[in-house]
Amino acid sequence: MAHYYMEPSRTFSEFLLVPNLTTKDCNPSNVNLKTPIVKFKKGEKPAYSLNIPFSSAVMQAVSDDRMAVALARSGGISFIYGSQSVEGQAEMVRRAKSYKAGFVVSRSNLTPEHTLKDVLELKERTGHSTVAITSDGSPKGKLVGIVTGRDYRISRDSQSKTVSEFMTPFSKLIYGKSGITLSEANDLIWDHKLNCLPVVDEQGNLDYLVFRKDYDEHKENPSELLDANKSYIVGAGINTKDYAERVPALVAAGVDVLVIDSSDGYSEWQKETIDFVKSNSDVKIGAGNVVDREGFLYLVEAGADFIKVGIGGGSICITREQKGIGRGQASAMIEVAAARDEYFQQTGIYVPICSDGGIVHDYHITLALAMGADFVMMGRYFARFDESPTRKLKVGNNFVKEFWGEGSNRARNWERYDTGGKAGLMFEEGVDSYVPYAGSLHENLSKTIHKIKSTMCNCGSLTIAELQQNARITLVSATSIIEGGAHDVILKENSIAGE
Repeated sequence: MAHYYMEPSRTFSEFLLVPNLTTKDCNPSNVNLKTPIVKFKKGEKPAYSLNIPFSSAVMQAVSDDRMAVALARSGGISFIYGSQSVEGQAEMVRRAKSYKAGFVVSRSNLTPEHTLKDVLELKERTGHSTVAITSDGSPKGKLVGIVTGRDYRISRDSQSKTVSEFMTPFSKLIYGKSGITLSEANDLIWDHKLNCLPVVDEQGNLDYLVFRKDYDEHKENPSELLDANKSYIVGAGINTKDYAERVPALVAAGVDVLVIDSSDGYSEWQKETIDFVKSNSDVKIGAGNVVDREGFLYLVEAGADFIKVGIGGGSICITREQKGIGRGQASAMIEVAAARDEYFQQTGIYVPICSDGGIVHDYHITLALAMGADFVMMGRYFARFDESPTRKLKVGNNFVKEFWGEGSNRARNWERYDTGGKAGLMFEEGVDSYVPYAGSLHENLSKTIHKIKSTMCNCGSLTIAELQQNARITLVSATSIIEGGAHDVILKENSIAGE
């Protein structure tokens, strides 16, 4: 007979944190939100960690290259959506990886024989205003000059004019030599009032470019999530259908972490996808989504580097009402976290889990972390910001941004759901909607992070690991939920009654 879970399926709104002793060192400025994103062995460090426990959802309306850069600057990671062409997604990954802080491998290169037309087309394609001119047009070729917007005038110069006629030649360039430190490079930039400093080896071959803007941005964003080459760490979503074509293209574009995007990840399709990625690359891959111990263990044994938890809890997801499958996000997190901890005790391998969906208020994020999540994935939260890829509209007297689910017909994401090869959805598992416009990511994320840190201090914890170990969590009744908000008063029109 069928197996029954007689305990009700709980959501985050049905729980509250009970304060622990707040010691004198429990100050928000002392809280460290660094957290692992991929599995690691006991006593070792993970290959990748986040500086804040945030990732943006694998959604057309949320995660493109602009969001990837904005979130990485703050210390989190975006998973660029996969419901687009292989070439389009790979290009987004390349653009995000090109926003580097520090020593940058040149991404825009031409030869002296190219023309102004080539320069303008390259600028249009990449958005880069600085072009390195090398003898063979490669990023590591012999540097012969640099072209910036100051070297030509579109209104006066013919587009057939060769680069050699208007570039700033190597003989007139200020440059650094290989082995120079970033501090020394920045000193040269400031001393000579440069926007860009090329770094060349003893043979005159171009090694790197160092930009003034990267120095400024790094100082303003001390929690930036960077790889060993000082590039932003970038994720991407894949499906279980065209992975043999998509994964190599994303790897070639420089992707750091992949995740399989599916409403239900407890499947042999995901195991086959993980096997392919592990056999053909060194890139880390997450899998999911699951809501119980069995699903978690299946994907861990399949080789997944992290597991996403949650089915049907997203604000635009209607999987539960359409198919009758899913689980309250809190119940799912509690069971999967227990399975993760048991697996760690038995094997010495820690597999991070990501809470995906069910987050309505900022305090739900802290609850998810306390219940065992290493990081959270959110769609609606990030869709509200300037950096999301959707249109900002005025509806009535309010500004909104468009937001639709990957399970909606608008997303045209057949591969995420179909198992029979038909290019279309028999029914939708997501809706097309609006979310209130909220402004910039940085401003809103800073406020949310401060709330999390403040709450952690109330719980006597300075790290996520301490919170998971020491948190005290209580179920709440329907009446206590009402009691927790503003009640029995007449609110002024400009009062904020809730989040």
